[in-house]
Amino acid sequence: MDRTAPSPDLARVMDAHLALIGTDVERWLSLFADDAVVEFPYAPSLGASSRLEGIEALRGYFVPITKRFQGLAFTDVRRYPTTDPDVAWMEVHGTATLLPGHVHYEQDYVMRLHLREGRIVRYAEYWNPMAVPASFVKEQA
Repeated sequence: MDRTAPSPDLARVMDAHLALIGTDVERWLSLFADDAVVEFPYAPSLGASSRLEGIEALRGYFVPITKRFQGLAFTDVRRYPTTDPDVAWMEVHGTATLLPGHVHYEQDYVMRLHLREGRIVRYAEYWNPMAVPASFVKEQA
């Protein structure tokens, strides 16, 4: 197998993840296994949880969040396969307008996806807490 690119299944999920997270949260959630775990290792520095477990926890967190991120778009996508065909990393640059207030937001992300039977079972998202606007943090608290 060519290890310079993720497996076709993983590449498809990576593309769908980036396309759907800001546009259709229910279709995006369908990419995840029911027992999926999502981790945000730097979130505790902003007073938020670093771990979500299960599809309902993901829905409860992401439905309100994605309503605040208008026009979320990702560019400069770089993919990094691993020796495991179900695990890959990617780096992306994200931009959005945060509501309310129409605050411009830019962030560089590192994401790790781990599939089981074609669905995301573990997802980690690393981002710079200093790039998160203070108004957004206050409203989340």
